Amino acid sequence: MPTDAQANTRPEPLTLALAPINASISLRDQAYAKLKQAIAETDIYRSREEVRLDEKELTEALGVSRTPVREAMTLLEQEGFLRTVPRRGVYILRKTKKEIVEMIYMWAALESVAARLATLRASSEDIAALRCMFDDFGEAAPNEHIEEYSDANIAFHQALVELSGSQIILDTIKNIFMHVRAIRRMTIAQSDRASRSIVDHMRIIEALERRDTELVETLVRQHSVELALYVEAHCDFLD
Repeated sequence: MPTDAQANTRPEPLTLALAPINASISLRDQAYAKLKQAIAETDIYRSREEVRLDEKELTEALGVSRTPVREAMTLLEQEGFLRTVPRRGVYILRKTKKEIVEMIYMWAALESVAARLATLRASSEDIAALRCMFDDFGEAAPNEHIEEYSDANIAFHQALVELSGSQIILDTIKNIFMHVRAIRRMTIAQSDRASRSIVDHMRIIEALERRDTELVETLVRQHSVELALYVEAHCDFLD
């Protein structure tokens, strides 16, 4: 839970990492893809303040007119990434604590099935690559390099889903990834979760290496369910 001092500290405004787009492809489609990626990479829960998108700033960053940006934002709103508030503007959609907990449970179900498929489909080299993600944290505690470990943590979960080789799971999970990713990043430094996380990851990797289908599915599900329980118990500030 944030301390009173942390709550009173106003963080720097969030900005989306955008670059001009290539006019050789549909401007709307490129604006949509770049905006969606930038939103997915933004830690939208690090502050209580909502993230408002400035249309003029977006058009300047992307180097296009307002029309493709507006069309892209309409698509993103239809997909549940943005919301329009009359007379106020367009905001990145943030979920309530209840919604986030439900999303994590959904993630747990999908990721555990993905892990099960990975034991059947992933190569030994691909599984070994998961272990390499944590080579830099063998000597030091994860909390000593929390930003780097947080990045490795996110990459691990994304890679685990990809090892399933299931495009259906990837397509289903991608729209909740932004929120689950942001919550993982926000909570990883709390209550020694990073140290427990790396232990869980090693057990998951060992089960994958043994091709233990039942165990890896159970371990992956438990890992995410524990995150859901933590959010439910400690993240009232999300509401």
